Amino acid sequence: MMNSRLVEIWVGIFVAAGLAALFMLAMQVSNLSTYSNDEGYEISARFQDTSGLKVRSPVTMAGVTIGRVKNIHFDEQTFEAVVTLRIEDQYREVLPKDTSASIYTAGLLGEKYVGLEPGGAMKVLGQGDEIRLTQDSLVLEKLIGQFISRFMDDSGDN
Repeated sequence: MMNSRLVEIWVGIFVAAGLAALFMLAMQVSNLSTYSNDEGYEISARFQDTSGLKVRSPVTMAGVTIGRVKNIHFDEQTFEAVVTLRIEDQYREVLPKDTSASIYTAGLLGEKYVGLEPGGAMKVLGQGDEIRLTQDSLVLEKLIGQFISRFMDDSGDN
């Protein structure tokens, strides 16, 4: 009787530890665990295609996360996606005005993130500034479509 009760307790502990591990994994994958408070400053960037980019996606420079995507909306005037980036406060006077932004894919799950590359300008980006040099998200379907259309065009010329 006592032995059976001890086994039940250990099974309960094991199940609780398993649920805690699954919760930690879910937080890691969804980026909720690293979402910081509202400290920092906001800059924006315009893209033709932001496929797969989400709010809370990382903003990195040299492989280091320096911020998060705060908002993504569509500009009806220019027909572009406007991505608002919240950069951590410690990087306030760091990013040159001619910094470029690109959307990349990382990891096995295909998570999208914004990668920043610094320019050489002496002036720095501040609250409300916009990054002018951008490169859109690479969409596999578009690449395959271009390859097939080029292949069909080349084979039709022979």
